[in-house]
Amino acid sequence: MAGKDAAKLPRKVYENELLRLQTELVKLQEWVRAEGTRLVVVFEGRDAAGKGGTIKRVAEHLNPRIARIAALPKPTERERTQWYFQRYVEHLPAAGEIVLFDRSWYNRAGVEHVMGFCTQEEYRLFLRQCPIFERMLVEAGIVLRKYWFSVSDTEQQERFRRRLEDPLRRWKLSPMDLESISRWEAYSRAKDEMLVHTDISEAPWYVVESDDKRRARLNMIAHLLDSVPYDDVPPPVLELPARPPSTGYQRPPRDLQTYVPDHAASL
Repeated sequence: MAGKDAAKLPRKVYENELLRLQTELVKLQEWVRAEGTRLVVVFEGRDAAGKGGTIKRVAEHLNPRIARIAALPKPTERERTQWYFQRYVEHLPAAGEIVLFDRSWYNRAGVEHVMGFCTQEEYRLFLRQCPIFERMLVEAGIVLRKYWFSVSDTEQQERFRRRLEDPLRRWKLSPMDLESISRWEAYSRAKDEMLVHTDISEAPWYVVESDDKRRARLNMIAHLLDSVPYDDVPPPVLELPARPPSTGYQRPPRDLQTYVPDHAASL
């Protein structure tokens, strides 16, 4: 994998390879559907590490009835009283489905632990139970892939600055994100501790260097495709039917309906 100081990938090279990989993702989707496979992909990493952009490119051309994104909000009062993994279980895939977790149960090992949103007892219980939970998923036949997006402190700071100045991306920046700047080392220690306990042979962690977002997206998607032994499932043979002859239908007058104004005509 390329290091953090590798040259930035040219846009044309990136776009061509992304299209090729996305075509393969569609093939993977059809294989998942045909075989009844259950695929879970976990995306974790620091704030502004590029998880969301990568998930967007993975899902861009997939059927949302087969591949869906699970991005859970903060737990409700009722969910806080449940077994910690319980609210994630209901989002796991059925046969023939793919679920992309935009953050996951690993919230407890990261932001909840660092920010004090859980107790030390809850944190330690998570570190003990998580490997057991994931082994249960794998033993039940779920294909589980876990990716950690790694970004340098200087690149994260620059991405935060760009978000702050961009009205289209300003919503991505929260007080919690800014808090992560002053707690950089605490998050680093939490990540290291998490990997020690949860990097298991049945469900290993794969680290994605993401200072170059284009390179990170291609590397992650290519690895996912290489890690799943999918086959090219031939699509069903379809033919457009001949349009039947008119039976005399007349469209109602336009003035009986309300049309959207032609804003484009004013450009």
